[in-house]
Amino acid sequence: MELILKEDVQNLGFKDDLVTVKNGYGRNYLIPNGLAAMATSSAKKVLAENLKQKAHKEKKIVDDANKVAEALKQLEVKITAKVGAGDKLFGSIGTADLADALAKEGHEIDRKYISIQGGTVKRTGPYNAQIRLHRDVIVDFPFEVIAEQK
Repeated sequence: MELILKEDVQNLGFKDDLVTVKNGYGRNYLIPNGLAAMATSSAKKVLAENLKQKAHKEKKIVDDANKVAEALKQLEVKITAKVGAGDKLFGSIGTADLADALAKEGHEIDRKYISIQGGTVKRTGPYNAQIRLHRDVIVDFPFEVIAEQK
């Protein structure tokens, strides 16, 4: 089933993307919740016209996202956490913790746009995350989890 997304859908696509999904997912979730519309030939023509008009505005947004990406590449984030025996954490570090650390550095990024490779972090050490600032701008962001000083 071909659909046009009306909003960003995590792990599927961005607003105005043309996606192919299984029939049940489209009929029972995406369309009733207003996240997508059927991709008829007339809807595709309207989408193409809208995308042409948005192209100029989109360029400015991409430029702004690239500036933020450059600023993020300069950052060196260290997240402190309580540590038990060895290097194992009490609890874990997730996307919300990384979003909080970035907010302290002056970059407000919603946690849903951050994905930590391997899910949550349960040990100290260096890790990598991907931060999606725009559909065309994805930043590989290294960070480190260190032990809290007692």
